[in-house]
Amino acid sequence: MGGNSPCASCKLLRRRCAKDCIFAPYFPSDDPHKFAIVHKVFGASNVSKMLQELPLHQRADTVSSLVYEANARVRDPVYGCVGAISYLQNQVSQLQMQLAVAQAEILCIQMQQEQAPITTTSPVLLEEDDKSSLFLHQNDLPQFLTFSSSNNVIYDSFKKESLFGQDMIS
Repeated sequence: MGGNSPCASCKLLRRRCAKDCIFAPYFPSDDPHKFAIVHKVFGASNVSKMLQELPLHQRADTVSSLVYEANARVRDPVYGCVGAISYLQNQVSQLQMQLAVAQAEILCIQMQQEQAPITTTSPVLLEEDDKSSLFLHQNDLPQFLTFSSSNNVIYDSFKKESLFGQDMIS
């Protein structure tokens, strides 16, 4: 961007932005925080060396990764991105476990229905307040199924905020 408007890195470092400034294409002047955080974590000299060693087509992705890692390091100085990855892996494991439990419950219900054919075509709710209980008529004998649910675990694991202040789900 050399000339009229210096890039964010040249503004922060208080130097003249040359026409061939390596930072200008990746750190525009309208987003100074982006370079400031990368500079704080990695240092301008190190970032400059990294970018110079890379082919042009890889530099934009590298800057994006550096910004992401720098943000992660500021939020979690010890673990950085690894902490976020570990958190997400644990969340996936918990959700897989919940899925397996739900699939097992479905299988049990299907097996119960296969063992004792239901004569009534439509289920009747036992209580209007209790949505997890279902009352079925089977050969004029009532069958009572109760589903234990852990909805609070599901809602806790899908919080609308992520580690980095962005929405995980809409």
